[in-house]
Amino acid sequence: MIKYTPFWETLKKSDESTYTLIHKHNISSATIDRLRKNQGISTMKIDDLCRILHCRVEDILVYEEE
Repeated sequence: MIKYTPFWETLKKSDESTYTLIHKHNISSATIDRLRKNQGISTMKIDDLCRILHCRVEDILVYEEE
């Protein structure tokens, strides 16, 4: 199962917040909600988050076996 736990840690360390992601960087609130619920998001959104947060893919998501 893919989990977005690393995203929340990366976000805490950055100068960004969910508010700035939504209002400054045009990441939809639905995407933020999907991240909270560990639901799938597109690779394009992962690319956007990596660009905004200046991080790597592994700083956004992790795969954990159930």
